[in-house]
Amino acid sequence: MKKFSVIACLCAATLLTSSCYGSFALFNKIVKWEGTATNSRIANEIIYLILTPVNVICAAADFIVVNAIEFWSGENPMAQNVGKTQNVMGEDGMMYAVKTLKNGYEVTNEKGEKVMYIHDAKTDSWSFVQNGKKTELLRYNGDGTINAFINGHSMRVTQDQAGLMQVRMAVDGSAWAMR
Repeated sequence: MKKFSVIACLCAATLLTSSCYGSFALFNKIVKWEGTATNSRIANEIIYLILTPVNVICAAADFIVVNAIEFWSGENPMAQNVGKTQNVMGEDGMMYAVKTLKNGYEVTNEKGEKVMYIHDAKTDSWSFVQNGKKTELLRYNGDGTINAFINGHSMRVTQDQAGLMQVRMAVDGSAWAMR
């Protein structure tokens, strides 16, 4: 009977920890806030030292519960920012309001024009939606490659610097990249 109890406890422990490294979103949020709570590095360090027990508790909660949820469901409940809007300065000098949706992002420019970037979990693809017209941008393949859809053409690229360079060249109009 004692052996059965030990085996049952070990099985329960493996289900809780699920051997998943996880993103530690809760712990990282606390640590990020501690580092930027004030404009003084010394004050931030004091806050960090005072809140060290909180960090330990958050890390343990992430390790035992939140990361296990992330492993089994594919989503970390602490990493969700659904419904939140952030103002982001674009490379063009314009300010954009970026709202996090459950399946992507809604981007509104200073003129009030909206576009959306939507992730389809069934096909593991991202699409661009503007004025009701949906255009697929990319699709993840099971073999670690991506199908990028550029100017009406589909190109299969690797998820590395070489693949990124091919996509950049295709966007810029290089004939070599489209082969």
